[in-house]
Amino acid sequence: MNRRPRRNRKSNVVRNLIQETSVSVNDLIFPLFLIEGKKKKVEVNSMPGIYRFSIDTMLTEIESCLKLGISSFDVFPAYPESLKDSVASESYNPETFYLKGLREIKKRFPEICLMSDVAMDPYSSDGHDGIVKEGKILNDETLEILSRMSLAQAEAGVDILGPSDMMDGRVGFIRNSLDENGYTDVSIMSYTAKYASAFYGPFRDALDSAPKFGDKKTYQMDYSNAKEALIEADLDVEEGADFLMVKPALSYLDIIKSLSENYPLPIAAYNVSGEYSMVKAAAEKGWLEPERAMLEVLTSIKRSGAKIILTYFAKEFAQIKL
Repeated sequence: MNRRPRRNRKSNVVRNLIQETSVSVNDLIFPLFLIEGKKKKVEVNSMPGIYRFSIDTMLTEIESCLKLGISSFDVFPAYPESLKDSVASESYNPETFYLKGLREIKKRFPEICLMSDVAMDPYSSDGHDGIVKEGKILNDETLEILSRMSLAQAEAGVDILGPSDMMDGRVGFIRNSLDENGYTDVSIMSYTAKYASAFYGPFRDALDSAPKFGDKKTYQMDYSNAKEALIEADLDVEEGADFLMVKPALSYLDIIKSLSENYPLPIAAYNVSGEYSMVKAAAEKGWLEPERAMLEVLTSIKRSGAKIILTYFAKEFAQIKL
């Protein structure tokens, strides 16, 4: 045989020489959960190794991550029901613990890239990403609230806003609002192709943000559809998005590849809570090797075309790469 592909697999050194795809900490954004209070670090039951932090313990966590080389963080708020209402008014209250926490993080660590979440559901008594009226999610009426939320987060020092709500037109609405108020340097990472997925369960457990009725299928995408992602991407590009995100990642590698091949913007992928928890649960049963599975998962997402990966594995990955 003149061609023996196995010759290029014969040792670890040779395999590394021809490796087509590699993942580094520079590719990763680490999602963190912020709660009100002090000296709190509470593990999420459905996400082993992932915690809800009060701001003081979150600062300690960020500092430890920086020592590992992780420098990008996406902070999500977990609000008690007592602070929620039908119009998410707490989301733009300048004294709310989330905005105060973002300010403190950026003050303490000005060198990091700080990302935030723009959506009503953490603050909504209905648990939906938009205003609810007579059982329907109102798109256009929600945009003003998202805009006020975005401005408040920009003022707090956020580098990248992450509109995760999937309301039509929200990227352009937020971009115009930011520019009109002098926040032209604040980036938007749009949740461009966010599918109505079963893999969000542990995340909703972490934030206690599950919808109080129905589901999110009227605004999140049908997992049967691929071409629809191109429509969403076209709109987000026109409206001024700086990054396009696909969420979830593992069941949507074809969507990541499609967007990476069709758009010049950086493509991000969210390796979501359910994907993380599946690996952890199988590892606890002894059904797979967790470190190998993690590396394979992250590499597959990068190989499909994602330049950026939001993942709960970020700290573990950084620790084994030291």
